[in-house]
Amino acid sequence: MADHKHDPRLTPARPDLAAKYLEGRVSAARFVEGEVFELSYGVTAMRREPFSGAMQETEALKGERVTIYDRTDEGWAWGQLADDGYVGWLPDIALYRPAAEPTHKVTALRTFAFPGPSIKLPPAETLPLGARLAVVREDAGFAVTQEGWHVPRQHVAALDVVETDFVSVAERFVGTPYLWGGRSSLGIDCSGLVQTALAACGVKAPRDSDMQEAALGHIVPLTEQTRLQRGDLLFWKGHVAIARDADSIVHANAYHMATAIEPMREAITRIAASGSPLTTIKRLG
Repeated sequence: MADHKHDPRLTPARPDLAAKYLEGRVSAARFVEGEVFELSYGVTAMRREPFSGAMQETEALKGERVTIYDRTDEGWAWGQLADDGYVGWLPDIALYRPAAEPTHKVTALRTFAFPGPSIKLPPAETLPLGARLAVVREDAGFAVTQEGWHVPRQHVAALDVVETDFVSVAERFVGTPYLWGGRSSLGIDCSGLVQTALAACGVKAPRDSDMQEAALGHIVPLTEQTRLQRGDLLFWKGHVAIARDADSIVHANAYHMATAIEPMREAITRIAASGSPLTTIKRLG
């Protein structure tokens, strides 16, 4: 089992089995190299336990890589995501061996992948912002992927194309239902919103709010004179919000059960009244 020095969310280690790279750092009955796979579905739940009713820890998006260390006979695979290091269980059916490297990403909030060059065809898949695709050619306004999917050309861009304002990306999610562990416009949580919006701007961020509080930016002192700037991150125990300006924030939250914009002071007062005072303000850059 991962000991107190190793965050179990980021440490592929169990009493019976652990990743080979952890040998000598954790205790386990055996250590395995693992195999790299790619996520084939638009959005795939990563769960705490290997069954469909288990808690969703996070989500993996199309084109993400994952190293798999264990499989069950019931169709579950246990592994670690390459991008943010998260560990959990994925349905085996969502994994395939990597073929071509991704060349493009989805830049629309979400889009459809059609089985041919017509928007009248029933979509083969729904793809979220940030999903990665290996595009092999263009065809009549579509980007054609290695699977033969036809994705509207205006909804994708090369991997190196980045946005410049992550706050505006987050604002596009306003109205998205709140979903614990969510990372797409079908459902998203507070830290998923921050991670997804920063990723669109080419900035890698950890998955959970406590990790983000520890890793991102520099601390802005909490005083009566503190004036928020656009893009500041506000942290509470178990929650994070993004400043839009000196007076308002955007955040995915369970109070609204949605991504919402609200006055900053009102949110701080409301959340403090529930027993969770503001802990930190972090400024990026």
